[in-house]
Amino acid sequence: MNPVYLDAHLTPLGWQQVDNLRKHVQACGLSKKIDLVITSPLLRTLQTAVGVFGGEGYTDRFDVLPLMVANAGNSGRAAISSLDSPPIVAVELCREHLGVHPCDKRSSVTDYQFLFPGVDFSLIESDEDILWKADVRETKEELAARGIKFLNWLWTRKEKEIAVVTHSGFLFHTLTTFGEDCHPSVKTEISRHFANCELRSVVIVDKSNIGSDLSATNFPGKIPHGPDRPSTIAENNMEGKSSKNEP
Repeated sequence: MNPVYLDAHLTPLGWQQVDNLRKHVQACGLSKKIDLVITSPLLRTLQTAVGVFGGEGYTDRFDVLPLMVANAGNSGRAAISSLDSPPIVAVELCREHLGVHPCDKRSSVTDYQFLFPGVDFSLIESDEDILWKADVRETKEELAARGIKFLNWLWTRKEKEIAVVTHSGFLFHTLTTFGEDCHPSVKTEISRHFANCELRSVVIVDKSNIGSDLSATNFPGKIPHGPDRPSTIAENNMEGKSSKNEP
């Protein structure tokens, strides 16, 4: 396995694309609306996530971790601050096609935690990559099933505005499972491959209510439970009068 291709990092062109996407999300106000960023735990997506949604230039502070240290992944980039940045969480389920291709094998969580101190890797169960196999490529059907599992997990999150930084292949095989009940033009749009650093907004409707939760502003009332005076007394009096008038 050629180590040059292992867990591929962003190229200089890739970083330019990240810079342009960052300018866009800031100009359109999206950066202020995002509650959470979910990223695939591969080097190129981690770099993209912190590059687009991270804070401005980092200065050493003992109370604030950088999202990315300087020159992470031989990027030649300055450190990126976590100030004014939404939480960024790495999730294995939204990785690219697993197996065979060394660019899709991730590094250890230990290495990532050094390079990306402000990113949350707590949902990754294994330090080393035990999902990637050198001689077995994940099938398209398996990838699509993993994508559905990821969406089911995503629906359980309480955050409403979530940015997902993942891969074109993962998105293509996941999203092509949807849209059979849509207009053909919608199905075509859903199934179109993503370009590098392309951003699309998608509204997910949970018809099964799997991930639904009561609004934080709802209140059930009747706490503490008891008669509602004077309305309950009035109702009881009316019921009493009705009973007395019955033959």
